[in-house]
This record gives sequence, structure tokens and C-alpha cells, in this order.
Amino acid sequence: MISQLTRLFPLWALLASAAAYFFPESLMSLKGGIVPLLGLVMFGMGMTLTPENFLEVSRRPFLIFFGVGLQFIVMPLAGFLVATGFGLSAMLTAGVVLVGSCPGGTASNVITYLARGDVALSITLTMVSTLLAVLVTPVLTWLYVGESVAVPVMDMLLSILKIVFVPVILGVLLNHFVGARLGGAKAVFPFLSVAAIVLIIAIIVALNRDAMASLGPAIAAAVILHNFLGLAGGYGLARLFGFDEATRRTLAIEVGMQNSGLGVALAVQYFSAAAALPGALFSIWHNLSGALLASFWSRRQ
Repeated sequence: MISQLTRLFPLWALLASAAAYFFPESLMSLKGGIVPLLGLVMFGMGMTLTPENFLEVSRRPFLIFFGVGLQFIVMPLAGFLVATGFGLSAMLTAGVVLVGSCPGGTASNVITYLARGDVALSITLTMVSTLLAVLVTPVLTWLYVGESVAVPVMDMLLSILKIVFVPVILGVLLNHFVGARLGGAKAVFPFLSVAAIVLIIAIIVALNRDAMASLGPAIAAAVILHNFLGLAGGYGLARLFGFDEATRRTLAIEVGMQNSGLGVALAVQYFSAAAALPGALFSIWHNLSGALLASFWSRRQ
């Protein structure tokens, strides 16, 4: 029963998004629950991992270099080409490029977990890309749109430590020492992860409801295509280089899913409210597309 409910992840996400769009007031007050919910999901992910998983990732430095390279090459370039192709205004183009130039976000770790990818690799890539963002994000933004931005890397790293690293490590330690005694109880964590992510998506939709209502079809299509190119590019290039299926899924998700919240914050600070619209829509859409992809991949070996 629990596994069947978990497989319906995309349906729950779509229903929750629709409810949040039409009745946003009931969810906007839950904004403060996003971080605790993500922490809960990360703890559950840690319960599926062992220290050896992270040691295995550390033995593959080329894979980490390759994944981070894809992250910062595919998405900024795809964003610029898509925005130019759709004839978006300068501010909207800046917003699309800025989202593409951001590092990976915590949502990618959750989607990788649900898609049966390499969670330890996903977490490693998120942390490495965040460390590099202090240099790479401003340079890429300047290269494509001619503007310089300052990235609050220390705040981001502290956030990742609090939301990702600490809960995951606690889960790994609990799994290492008492995991064998928990038995089938660990099977409930995927369902809890799905429930938490569905609620997070609903809260994000509620908070961005007004921005969504003001978006035109061109920017919506541009954001959707941008996300698709990242997912397809990450998977296709990983396949081209001969990586295994779990790694392909992980790289697809890490490349296609961005720290869009950072993109919104930087767009408002350095460009305009209009430039923040692509990031706001991306934050909603990449969770929905990720849910669909995770549901599809979770059914396949």
C-alpha cells in the first residue's frame, strides 16, 4: 500500500499545486516549515546510506569534476540560447541565465533519492558546486549578460550544512549502528519523503501564486525548455561518456535542477523584480518535472 502511494508522487504533486494555486492563503503561513521538512527528508535519505557510499564517491574525482562541469556549462548556455530564441526582454534573459548559473539545490538530492540514483554523489556535487558558485556564478552572469553579481556563498554553505549535511550524517550514523534492527520500518522513509516534497511544492506554489498569474506563455515555455535541456543534456552526456544508469540519473537531475531560490534572491538584488520571475517559475516547475522523472525511474532498474 505504501509503495503504491509513493509511486503516485506526480499525481499528488499536481493536485497539491492546483490546490495551492486556488487556495494559497491556507499554505502561505507554512513557509517556515520548508527547512524542517527538507531536514526530515535528508535524514530519511541518510538512513539508506552508509559511510562506504561517500568513500566510493571520493575515489572518483573525475566523476565529480565531470558533474560540476556539466552543471556550469550546460545550464547557463542553454538558458542564454533559450531566452534569445524566445526573444525575451533583457531583464527576463538575465533572470533565465542567472538561474542557469546557480549551483545545484537541495531538491536535487531528494529527487535523486526517489529516482534511485546515487544519493552520495548528488550530495557531493551539490556541495562542490555551491563552493565554486562564489566565483563561477558571477563570472558566468557577466559573460552572458554583462552584469556582475555577488554570491552569498557562506550563507549558502551554512544552509546546506544545516539542511543537508547534518541530517544526512545523523541518518547515516543511525543506519550504521542500528539499521539492521529497524528492518521493514525503513521502507516508510520514501513515502515520508514524497509527502514532505509534495507539501513543499504546494507551499512554493502558494508563495509564488501572484508571480505565476502574471507570467506570459513565452517565459513559461522558456523555463520548461531550459529545465528539459538540462535534464536531457546531463543524462545524454553521462551516457555518452559510458557512466552507469544510476550515475546518469544523478547527473541529469543535478544538471537540470538548480538552486532557483538563490536565483530569485540575486535577480531581485542585482536586476529587477521582472528578472526574478524565471527563477520563481523554475522553482515550481523543476520540482514537478523532477517528480515525474523520479516516478518513471523508480519503476525501472
